[in-house]
Amino acid sequence: MDRIFTLTLSPSLDSATLTAQLYPEGKLRCSAPVFEPGGGGINVARAITHLGGKATAIFPAGGATGEHLVSLLADEQVAVETVNAHDWTRQNLHVHVESTHEQFRFVMPGATLSEDEFRQLEEKVLAIDPGAWLVISGSLPPGVKTEKLTQLIRAAQQHGLRCIVDSSGDALGAALALGNIELVKPNQKELSALVDRDLSQPDDVRTAAMALITQGKAHRVVVSLGPQGALAVDAIGAVQVVPPPMKSQSTVGAGDSMVGAMTLKLAQGASLLEMTRYGVAAGSAATINHGTRLCSLDDTQKIFAYLSKA
Repeated sequence: MDRIFTLTLSPSLDSATLTAQLYPEGKLRCSAPVFEPGGGGINVARAITHLGGKATAIFPAGGATGEHLVSLLADEQVAVETVNAHDWTRQNLHVHVESTHEQFRFVMPGATLSEDEFRQLEEKVLAIDPGAWLVISGSLPPGVKTEKLTQLIRAAQQHGLRCIVDSSGDALGAALALGNIELVKPNQKELSALVDRDLSQPDDVRTAAMALITQGKAHRVVVSLGPQGALAVDAIGAVQVVPPPMKSQSTVGAGDSMVGAMTLKLAQGASLLEMTRYGVAAGSAATINHGTRLCSLDDTQKIFAYLSKA
């Protein structure tokens, strides 16, 4: 199997807790916090590891929160390559309200990344052997403009790395403008913004995704459709995979689980249909967990088996 690396420019230490009710002013008594690694590429690497694969997470780590993040990844046996950062790694908070079953996600701004720290991360990327897969996922931290991200992607492609980009907005648009991206996973709203038109008609999503393929922007486009699963398109055709009905506990981590599962299948040489089924299975597996937990191998395999028989 091909080697897999992930790059997270804005990692986080995530904490999750429960509280009975949420109201202003008063003291809200919470359960003991559960700490987990966070950040798009880090979660992709974690999901791949949970599913029995191997991936190395590249990211900056700073301060005590950064040390805690690295320690948690070691506990999960996720390989890492870090750059020492001056600013502390951010810490996010996820609160589940028991009385209403609502979730509140308090997301802090990413730690500022200096020019030298970004250069060190780029050096780690360009030290990867050609032919490997590189998943670039997550938001851009303060100090990093879209142009720097595209320069890094271009350098990685020229080095022979196969790049997957899981982002949104200007960052995703800029990456696609470079072309030759192996896989992108926009939702319907994000795809509409990319093609600058409404996608309300039944076949609009497939047509818009196919346009990204024919224009050479991406080799595979997988559009997240929520409860309707995902529509996947490549140069050969299109497939839609609808997950089985199940009670969702949390959508946190579902997208990263899906990208991790699809990357793992791509590295194994799977078809578009198998890749998408496994991605939908992993994403669905993540939603049946509370808090910030990702997919498990057992749940993913059960859902994948169901989808393979459908």
